[in-house]
This record gives sequence, C-alpha cells and structure tokens, in this order.
Amino acid sequence: MPPVLPPRVLLLGGTTEAARMARALAEDGVDAVYSYAGRTENPVAQPLPVRIGGFGGVEGLAAYLKAEGITHLIDATHPFAAQMSRNAVEACAASGIPLIALEREPWQAAECDRWTHVPDLSGAVAALGEAPRRVFLAIGRQTLDAFAVAPQHHYLLRLVDPPTEPLPLSRAEAVIARGPFTVEGDRKLLTDHRIEVIVAKNAGGAGAEAKLVAARELALPVILIDRPWVPERPVARSVQAVMAWLSG
Repeated sequence: MPPVLPPRVLLLGGTTEAARMARALAEDGVDAVYSYAGRTENPVAQPLPVRIGGFGGVEGLAAYLKAEGITHLIDATHPFAAQMSRNAVEACAASGIPLIALEREPWQAAECDRWTHVPDLSGAVAALGEAPRRVFLAIGRQTLDAFAVAPQHHYLLRLVDPPTEPLPLSRAEAVIARGPFTVEGDRKLLTDHRIEVIVAKNAGGAGAEAKLVAARELALPVILIDRPWVPERPVARSVQAVMAWLSG
C-alpha cells in the first residue's frame, strides 16, 4: 500500500474561531495555510503561513487547491461570507477534497428579547420604518450602502478600521473598535449615543453578543438579519471537532 501522506490544509478565516483553529493546527504541527479575504487592513498575526486576497471564484479556488496540494479545506469564514462558502463547497466537490465548516451557532432570542427577524438587508431597511430613529448599525462596512435609501435615520457604526473614503450614509458617525466587546461597554455605547434600535446580522458567537445582552437590559428592539443560504456541508461547532475530523 502507498504511504498515507500527512494532510495539507487550507483554512479560510477572518473570524475568532478561525484564529483558534489556526493555533490548534500550528500546535499540532499540521501543514496549513491561513487565507484572509483581505478586507481588514491590519489583520491579527497568525501562527500559520498567510495568504491574502480572493481566489477568482470557484475555478480559481479549485486551481489553487490543486496547485498547492491541498488535501483538506476548513471553512471558518464569517457566517455572512456566503459567496466564499458557496465557492468552497463547489470547488471541493469538483476537486474531490473533503471540506468541513467551523461555524458558530446562531443567536437565539430569550423570552424578554424584542427581536424582529428579517431575511436580508432590504428587509432590515424596511423594518426601520419611515420615522427617523437613532440606529446602531452593527453590520460591518461592506454593506452600509443598502441603508442609503433611508437617510432620515441617524446611524452609529462600529468599524474595525477607520474609513478611508466617505461613508455612504449622510447622517452617520463611526466608532473604531475591535471585539470581543463587553456588555458594560456596549450598554454605555448605546446609552451615550441615545440608540433607539439595533440592526445586526445573526453572526452568532460570543465576541459580538454583548450588544444583544445590553439591548435586552435596556429593553431596546433589535432587527436581526438571518444568515444567507449556503449549500449543505459538514459542520462542526468546535475546534476540537474539526481536529477529530482531520485525523479521522
């Protein structure tokens, strides 16, 4: 029988879970590459070789997997990076490479939460209504322009990097901060800025949950955008589960 070669892993990252996954792979001596989409100007240093940028769609990713001798792919991207996840499913299916997603559990409302679930960004805009409101728009910087059609609202943004060009919202101010965040800090943020409603993506995880707990304590309504569709694929909820899959 031919010898069993050690795995060579492509880790699609950019999340807290991906950073934990990278540490586990490095500590176990796994040959792996950490891939960033390139949307953060100062990404956190990783204990693995890093590549930054897109692959060029499904065909480009499949070509990369072949050229680099990748044997396993771990998708630990943000739950709303749906296009990358869809590309990964298709590229792995075409290449015969096993894939697993390290994915956070979505947030679940408590009995006292005032959540409105919407399917997408346009649904969130509609749910804000016509009357001017002070909105904590906690959706990152990539999709802010969807709210330009509702300029009557005042928007508070929390961004990882300072904006390098004018924001697409006429009435907006930005706070520059990197999570994880605390309930105490988010409660102060919401009260200091007199926020009346929060718009957020149902990303799950502990790093950004503080704003929802603070909203619960302040009895503020939350408009929560559902996760986009991704093809069926194996999903793990912990780094340990992924490591077990990799060695199985």
